[in-house]
Amino acid sequence: MAPPIYSAFNGEIDGENLPFVFDIWATDLNSYYPHQPISESNSSTLVLPFCDGTIRDNKRVKRTVGIPVSWLGSFSSNSHSLLNTNSNNSNRNRDSIPKLHFRDHIRTYTQRYLAAEPEEEVSEDTNSSESGGAEEDGCHDGVRLVQLLIACAEAVACRDKSHASILLSELKANALVFGSSFQRVASCFVQGLTERLNLIQPIGPVSPMPPIMNIMDAASEEMEEAFRLVYELCPHVQFGHFVANSIVLEAFEGESFLHVVDLGMSLGLRHGHQWRALMQSLRTDDQHVRRLRITGVGLCDRLQSIGDELSIYATNLGINFEFSVVKKNLESLKPEDIEVREEEVLVVNSILQLHCVVKESRGALNSVLQMVHGLGPKVLVMVEQDSGHNGPFFLGRFMESLHYYSAIFDSLDVMLPKYDTKRAKMEQFYFAEEIKNIVSCEGPLRMERHERVDQWRRRMSRAGFQAAPIKMVAQAKQWLLKSKVCEGYTVVEEKGCLVLGWKSKPIVAVSCWKC
Repeated sequence: MAPPIYSAFNGEIDGENLPFVFDIWATDLNSYYPHQPISESNSSTLVLPFCDGTIRDNKRVKRTVGIPVSWLGSFSSNSHSLLNTNSNNSNRNRDSIPKLHFRDHIRTYTQRYLAAEPEEEVSEDTNSSESGGAEEDGCHDGVRLVQLLIACAEAVACRDKSHASILLSELKANALVFGSSFQRVASCFVQGLTERLNLIQPIGPVSPMPPIMNIMDAASEEMEEAFRLVYELCPHVQFGHFVANSIVLEAFEGESFLHVVDLGMSLGLRHGHQWRALMQSLRTDDQHVRRLRITGVGLCDRLQSIGDELSIYATNLGINFEFSVVKKNLESLKPEDIEVREEEVLVVNSILQLHCVVKESRGALNSVLQMVHGLGPKVLVMVEQDSGHNGPFFLGRFMESLHYYSAIFDSLDVMLPKYDTKRAKMEQFYFAEEIKNIVSCEGPLRMERHERVDQWRRRMSRAGFQAAPIKMVAQAKQWLLKSKVCEGYTVVEEKGCLVLGWKSKPIVAVSCWKC
């Protein structure tokens, strides 16, 4: 059995992490791959196509290429991420680094995939020749699919429509919706590459975009159902809600008048799950709450109905509750839109929202963060996908997102049977929409701009926020055990943030910020 693809991305040979540079379109590799120093004595000068498909004849870029010959042997399947380079190791044996082109990286990656050891041993009573043949076929099929995807991404980046179309035809025949975990995730990336290819046009003004906050604002009924299943079956959002509520409760301790500003109202989940749990905790903790007020920000049409449900729920618990809606997207939100009362303790809650405000320029996000800072909240709680899907170059984003979503699809493989329709709905109507937005869209149309914890730290610091370390790793791990999700999920503390991951691959991170 071939290992899951995100495991195949993980490579460490003789204790050295592989510096796998996929994106050769970077004009400044040190800024995009900070652990890949450019060697003047060992670099090649090439004229390369940029991610917009143009060729700049008068501009030549230098690139450090990446894989020492000594690393062409097999690697352990129990290894760390191939895409996560190590700055200490990248300086070793620099003189032995050969000069490779992008397709050489594909070939070398194929060797890594073929050399990967099977994760499960074949039982003794199984016919070894038959199982060996099936395993070999599966491995080669997986390798071929990997090669096709990367080669197709390269062709799309170069705006080579004819070559990309040929590759897409073969990909569509092999990327099966009910196949292996990688076949399924590949089917989503094929959709994204197809859409990107169809959108290719001469560079010009971008069409105006309707005012939405995130992809859920324009969600179909199928997508809403898929997100509900993601919430119920995957721990990602529930983990964020649990940690965020714990931080909010700590901020409210000993206070009587409480106010939560919920940016995006948890993506419009129909029943206000996060705040029902908070109300239960407020009642259990026997806090003398005289009033709880929630302001929901967003463009979702059902925000008021969610507030009405929460009002009934609060009344049944004996909690004095007020709810108000600010029907605006984050970029147009003004301080005067939020009513702040002097006696209240204010917290701001953002669940998978702020990454949608990150643009090519910093202005939009800075404006939102400065507005929030001006409200003077006691804390800002932020839950975000922990992955680098907002790099400046398409191929880098493509490889990063392929790694990230392969881990998610692998976790779904463990949680649900192969032909489970719930899994198909989540994958094809929710995660596929995120993937398509990352892969096919540019400019204001690309809203899924996930970034890593370190990048958020820099952005928040520039806006005047200070990190407030979260000290509840033990409670989070206990919550994970009680939730009875499948084995493989992990909780770790990373630089004051709590990160939920799948087999060491970060999925979502929760952070806390003070003014």
